[in-house]
Amino acid sequence: MESITLRAARAGDGAAVFAVTHQSITQLAGGRYSDEQLRGWMGQRTHEDYERSIAKGSMVVACQGETVVGFVDAEPGEVTRLFVLQQAAGQQLGSRLLEAGLAKARAPGVEVIKVESTLNAEGFYQRHGFVAKGRDFFSHGVGGDPIEVVLMERPAQP
Repeated sequence: MESITLRAARAGDGAAVFAVTHQSITQLAGGRYSDEQLRGWMGQRTHEDYERSIAKGSMVVACQGETVVGFVDAEPGEVTRLFVLQQAAGQQLGSRLLEAGLAKARAPGVEVIKVESTLNAEGFYQRHGFVAKGRDFFSHGVGGDPIEVVLMERPAQP
């Protein structure tokens, strides 16, 4: 199996990042969300939405060869998205991507880093020092049915 490398997302990665998000949701979030929620999760998002995120310079992608198999996006004080393909799960890829996201989320004056965890990822974030603070609905979505999330946070510095 080819090793997985991390790199800064670049223009043109939007379609691959969109596909990773969609596939990860349908393959890994089942059982925690209804079929209707899974079908509507992407709302009206397009790969162009991901291109705009990439242009901000805070996204990191994981590649196996030339294929994007995961990504993380962050802003000061928050890891906003982290998704991996099922085929790349179980290889510590999520942990590697989270570390890259935490590095992007740390900024001067940031004491706490937040994440809106999907229900199926809560244990993953707990293993990385995040503590649940409550539940709400995903605030970064575009359309579709509301997606319940666990509001979590951890100190910016380990």
